[in-house]
Amino acid sequence: MRIAIDVRMMWSSGIGSYIRNLVPRVLALRPDDAFYLLGRPAEMEGWEGLRKPNAQWIAASAPIYSLSEQWEMARKVPKDTEIFWAPHYNFPVLWGGKLLATVHDAFHLSRPQFTSGFHKRLYAKFMFHRLTRRADSILCVSQFTKGELLRLAGGNPGRMRVIHNGVDDFWFEAKKGENPHPKPFLLFVGNVKPNKNLGRLLRAFDLLKENTPHDLIIVGQKEGFVTGDREVLRRAESFGGRVQFTGLLEAEQVRRYYASADLLVFPSLYEGFGFPPMEAMACGTPVVCSNAASLPEVCGDAALYFDPFEPTDMAEKIGKVLSELPLQKELVRKGLERAKTFTWERAAAETANVLKELSSPKP
Repeated sequence: MRIAIDVRMMWSSGIGSYIRNLVPRVLALRPDDAFYLLGRPAEMEGWEGLRKPNAQWIAASAPIYSLSEQWEMARKVPKDTEIFWAPHYNFPVLWGGKLLATVHDAFHLSRPQFTSGFHKRLYAKFMFHRLTRRADSILCVSQFTKGELLRLAGGNPGRMRVIHNGVDDFWFEAKKGENPHPKPFLLFVGNVKPNKNLGRLLRAFDLLKENTPHDLIIVGQKEGFVTGDREVLRRAESFGGRVQFTGLLEAEQVRRYYASADLLVFPSLYEGFGFPPMEAMACGTPVVCSNAASLPEVCGDAALYFDPFEPTDMAEKIGKVLSELPLQKELVRKGLERAKTFTWERAAAETANVLKELSSPKP
């Protein structure tokens, strides 16, 4: 079987983690299949996991969510390809063979006001609705994402398979070491986007700041997003240094912050899966998070939940964890157990089985 995979987003945040962790494992599980990996050669060179005997690299660099990506894929997908796997919803619409796609969330449909440009919103709507009718199989990273896809784009639920993401072993190897911040701190990990709900997190922190020595550290990209919440950046400046942005960090640095934080606060309004709570749990850090979207499904009973629309509730739950040592220990214990149930090996095995099903002739 000859399978093409679009890996152009391998260094994006969540989708990039998905590609880097899952694709090499799938390649290893399907050694008799030939894989064509379409992406930027310089980026693929930087990831040893893609150096497999059954993998051939094909240069592809068209921008994501563009009409030019459609033209490029139509030209560059080898003619003998039998299955095309799109790890995002932007599949090649001119592709006539079997199609497998992964949908991480339906954010562009559910929150179109945060997608800049009418043409981009129209493109997303067209692609989602076409995908749900065209794909032979769709992998959803959570039950929540599957439900959103059916609600907003329709399609055949029998062709949709929920395969949860994994948590890399790297995060379980965290050790308490040199603190990257000189004071006790609460941690948020994620980019500054409206759905991350950082405005209400700052209001909650404002309610807490007089009764706790903790600072609030925000790890993630804060620049370059059209949908970035600039008001969050302005408001953070009013806390006189008690709210700090680190910008993008290497994974090793992020792990140090996880391991040193007294807790992770994750107030997001919309997540298809939500990597940061799982990573924090793997690092042995208690998690306080939103009760919205996929987060209760993914975090289970290993997190303390709050209403993300109520800063008072958010502040109350944060204060509760900070003040109750037995609760902290319970969340750490349950978090480690919960994180261990999400493995990339399981996700790869289930994905490889889907490819096997697609490659088998229909009776």
